[in-house]
Amino acid sequence: MYLQAFPPFPSSAGNVLFFVRHHLYKWKSHIRIDMDGKFAGGQFSPKKLRGGRRCFSRSIGGASISCSNSMGKDPYVPSNEKITNARLIYAVAPAMGHNQESHPESNFRVPAIVNALEKMELTPKIRGSEIIELHNFKPASVDDIASVHARAYVSGLEKAMDQASQEGIIFIDGSGPTYATSTTFHESLVAAGAGITLVDSVVMPRPSTSVAASKNCLDPPVGFALIRPPGHHAIPKGPMGFCVFGNVAIAARYAQRVHGLKRVFIIDFDVHHGNGTNDAFYDDPDIFFLSTHQDGSYPGTGKVDEVGHGDGEGTTLNLPLPGGSGDIAMTTVFDEVIVPCAQSFKPDIILVSAGYDGHVLDPLASLQFTTGTYYTLASNIKQLAKDLCGGRCVFFLEGGYNLDSLSNSMADSFRAFLGERSLASEFDNPAILYDEPSTKVKQVIQRVKHIHSL
Repeated sequence: MYLQAFPPFPSSAGNVLFFVRHHLYKWKSHIRIDMDGKFAGGQFSPKKLRGGRRCFSRSIGGASISCSNSMGKDPYVPSNEKITNARLIYAVAPAMGHNQESHPESNFRVPAIVNALEKMELTPKIRGSEIIELHNFKPASVDDIASVHARAYVSGLEKAMDQASQEGIIFIDGSGPTYATSTTFHESLVAAGAGITLVDSVVMPRPSTSVAASKNCLDPPVGFALIRPPGHHAIPKGPMGFCVFGNVAIAARYAQRVHGLKRVFIIDFDVHHGNGTNDAFYDDPDIFFLSTHQDGSYPGTGKVDEVGHGDGEGTTLNLPLPGGSGDIAMTTVFDEVIVPCAQSFKPDIILVSAGYDGHVLDPLASLQFTTGTYYTLASNIKQLAKDLCGGRCVFFLEGGYNLDSLSNSMADSFRAFLGERSLASEFDNPAILYDEPSTKVKQVIQRVKHIHSL
């Protein structure tokens, strides 16, 4: 792993700096993972936890991030009583210390989403037991990460934190380069840990004889990890793109290993191909990876003939959409490809790499998804999980770099999970859309259906 150091970047000025400081203040209580880890002299103090995980305490820009151990009942998963009325469980891991000046994958992203959720009254403060936010969750352990990534990469990144602390931004040249700061390793563990705890939360509830609990079994809560750094480009041997650890891939292995959920169905609707997740499970018959992405976009992988290898042949499906594809294309893909694939595979849980960078306003691609597209996707995937695997479903934030379209689309996804009507018409402007390349879309869908016998 090659490391290149760069000096720290100057702080932003004006309203941008105020925005960050405002949300850093909010994180003081918002992302406390409040257990018995110790913080001394500005250093992390790892402490062994059950299950091989480690915990730490750290203050970043005034934000307290700490963890510890508790005995007895798992303190990280909501009780059955709390989950009974919940329709949505989410966790926030904003990685405020992992940031590079003017980088699109910035530490503005998660605070912008949280601010929108608060403004639109989509938080537990307003909704009560209908929505649960997990404040207490353990970081992923090195063993959790090593279920997907090479240990040499994991240990090398951890050691590189001292260099980053001394020299500022460093680039980790795996297949990237991907930037890192002195907090990147630990904040990436926190992000992966949030996803793991959400898997616990949607799996752990057990049937009850109460009327409320019985109703909840028919309409169980969806999990959403509002986390960064994103993960779907990170390959087993190292980082890539904006990604450090494969959060969805790690959660998939955890679901198998800890909960015995053998068959995992992963949907990736980020505008870029999730090559890291693709590679991690390319020869695995028990994990189905399905990616829709813009044809020709970064990193250039995800062709229709990439279908898996060996025992895993047929459990990888890549559908590259032509530029300009929008709501009609995605609705057709869902009905004609995603649903029959999932029905045939019969998953035990559905995990979703939710990238919001296919939005027509996003600067990094040229699809024509809208806020309404993401509402429909969220609603349909929730129903698919309900139909096929008892509602067990967790979404993971991936891309999305226009803060307005990202926040509005995330909020409308939350409305979909709650069974409420979409407010997309308040945010979407049909006048900026143009005709979708329907012929090209139909051709690629037909080719994929032929290859996979759909």
